[in-house]
Amino acid sequence: MTTPWGEIELSRFPEDPRDRLRAWDASDAYLLRHLAEEGVPLTGSVVVLGDRWGALVTALARHRPTQITDSFLSQEATRANLARAGVEPGAVRLLTTQDPPPERVDVLLVRVPKSLALLEDQLLRLAPAVHADTVVVGTGMVKEIHTSTLQLFERILGPTRTSLARQKARLIFCAPDPAPARPANPWPYSYALPDGLGAVSGRTVVNHAGVFCADRLDIGTRFLLRHLPGPGAGRVVDLGCGNGVVGTAVALADPTAEVLFVDESFQAVASAEATYKANGVPGHAEFRVGDGLAGVAPGSVDLVLNNPPFHSHQATSDATAWRMFTGALRSLRPGGELWVIGNRHLGYHVKLRRLFGNCELVASDPKFVVLRAVRRG
Repeated sequence: MTTPWGEIELSRFPEDPRDRLRAWDASDAYLLRHLAEEGVPLTGSVVVLGDRWGALVTALARHRPTQITDSFLSQEATRANLARAGVEPGAVRLLTTQDPPPERVDVLLVRVPKSLALLEDQLLRLAPAVHADTVVVGTGMVKEIHTSTLQLFERILGPTRTSLARQKARLIFCAPDPAPARPANPWPYSYALPDGLGAVSGRTVVNHAGVFCADRLDIGTRFLLRHLPGPGAGRVVDLGCGNGVVGTAVALADPTAEVLFVDESFQAVASAEATYKANGVPGHAEFRVGDGLAGVAPGSVDLVLNNPPFHSHQATSDATAWRMFTGALRSLRPGGELWVIGNRHLGYHVKLRRLFGNCELVASDPKFVVLRAVRRG
């Protein structure tokens, strides 16, 4: 990536030489050009929110910024990119969306996230640290910035305007109002599940901002909950756990189960833990933020339940699903099972047969399929 201060080499995480997706886009480049061309003073506390793969903080490392991200993968990519650029350890402070935010923010740079709810939550968390002289600049691709995005900046921070578009990217400029009538933060959000969902019927779900379908139960998970395997599985992984409702359902139906909740989103794992605790579930559970089943011992799991995503930010990709499936094959004991819920058109049965040598259709409707693959030896 060419920046006003020279070229930097960037990669996504995990690194894959076959991956043609870049670790930066035109909106990152536009923001950096603006900062240099306008001579924006990058002094005091510089905070970068939503930096997807570390492009912004790597380019701005000399100003000792703080990065705030919801993504474990983005944080790992940032660490690798900083090291590749020769940035001294500790020059960039890495925080998650669950960490206490900085007490003062003098420059706030925002890479607009896909989730408007996550943007709302994070702006509300950062707002007390913003003052009248804080420089606030957002960036995103034109298709990612909507009227609702601008209204959110204006409602929480102050008067907001946008730039002209360049290479399909746009900037957002906000002039902070030091004493606006800010709304209360509605996140995390809780609701009760409907009947007809087995052990979790009527139970409480807790969602932090940015978690998939945070204000309601998505129809794919609803379908999976009606077709979960029976008790007696042993060690179970809710892989890509989201708000944890699937793993919680397993634990409620079988108090002897040991459930591991895993997601790459810090918001999701916090939601899963809150959902689990809100329902007073007996038994043992572990909550882990990470890259799928990396770090789980081979042959140590009896059952993996998975609703894999098929998007990486704005790009449609099956790379995440493939990593999840291969991780499950490695982690399952002989005879252990992977259960997958997915849209019919994604063709997961083909991948599972290639990996496991078998795949059984457990249930289907016009939109979804539940598939079961068994590790044979």
